[in-house]
Amino acid sequence: MKTYDILHETYLALSANKARSGLTMLGIIIGIASVISMTAIGQGAQNSISNSIQSIGANLVMVMPGAERSFGGPSAGRGGAQSLTAEDADAIASQVTNVEAVVREVTSRKQVIASGNNTNTSIIGTEPSYATVRNVSVDEGNFLSVQNVSAGAKVAVLGPTTRDDLFGVGATNVVGQKIKISGGEYDVIGITVAKGGSGFSNSDDAIYIPYTTAQRYLSGNKYLSEIDISAQSSGDSTQVQNDVTDLLLTRHNISDPTKADFNILNQADIIATASSVTGTFTILLAAVAGISLIVGGIGIMNMMLTTVTERTREIGLRKAIGAKKKDINKQFLIEAVMLTFIGGIIGVILGWLISFGVTYLGVLQTSVSISSVLLAFGVSAGIGIIFGYYPARRAANLNPIDALRYE
Repeated sequence: MKTYDILHETYLALSANKARSGLTMLGIIIGIASVISMTAIGQGAQNSISNSIQSIGANLVMVMPGAERSFGGPSAGRGGAQSLTAEDADAIASQVTNVEAVVREVTSRKQVIASGNNTNTSIIGTEPSYATVRNVSVDEGNFLSVQNVSAGAKVAVLGPTTRDDLFGVGATNVVGQKIKISGGEYDVIGITVAKGGSGFSNSDDAIYIPYTTAQRYLSGNKYLSEIDISAQSSGDSTQVQNDVTDLLLTRHNISDPTKADFNILNQADIIATASSVTGTFTILLAAVAGISLIVGGIGIMNMMLTTVTERTREIGLRKAIGAKKKDINKQFLIEAVMLTFIGGIIGVILGWLISFGVTYLGVLQTSVSISSVLLAFGVSAGIGIIFGYYPARRAANLNPIDALRYE
């Protein structure tokens, strides 16, 4: 039997009952569309989380104080102890290799007043290199200077959200105005560019002041809330983390690493962990969506078995005039594969449209990968072969005499 004849017969068989063929394909369409859209959403979530983590800085290693562990008890949470000093930061900058920059931070949350308005926001005491390490850009005015830090000046750089809360949405001429933090007046010297919040903080809803000023007027002590270290490359992050750990253990006279009075977070490790979690989540979504493909395959088998029963006399006639078992088998198998192939094409288009809709509505920036589309086609063809094989074999094995006498 020629290929053209088989395809023509397939078209006639499937178009003879369009409604049944369409409903049979529906399971495959929904399954393929679900797999593609769920995979795209999962991949988009993974990219979004990675971008959010990377937006907090470049190749960061973050050192935070943590209370020393007591015997049999857990350590205190982040910021639970005062153990980091500016001298620790100086030692890291001078003694640890492959370090691009070291930034001191003194953070707190305070009520801020200006122009009759007030807001409760993060006060980040830091230094000029913070802008580079944390990817913060200035929209108006200037960021903190070395002179501001050395003099302990009462100057402040506002995030755009904080500016809107204190001076009104989109307010202009804010640079040069004064704000009050814990009763002290600070001159506004700059406004940062809107960056958006991340999973850790919102840099737009913050005020930046010199860390020396924060120590003198807000915390009242010499300790730091955090030390940010920017490694020269992502590949150096682990080495920097290990070297900083060894250095601080020595400086703090701690021989047992389990009793360290500080905690270290490696940005590369955070990204890897987040990617692993979202990757597992994506696989779970795809697996759940894939169940509908199995249901669709069962629907195709059911339809093909019904078709074989309806066309028993036709099969008997074909075999009586010389059709071989392989011709009958090929005919019904191609019909099953054609159903899943057409359903797969429609499912891919529908899945892409769903993913595009999610992105268009601003819910999430989805990402449809070529691999998921190829996988969808492969799965749809496989389902056609697997669930179409038994009905096709059953048709091929019919006895022509019994088939011709079938009513």
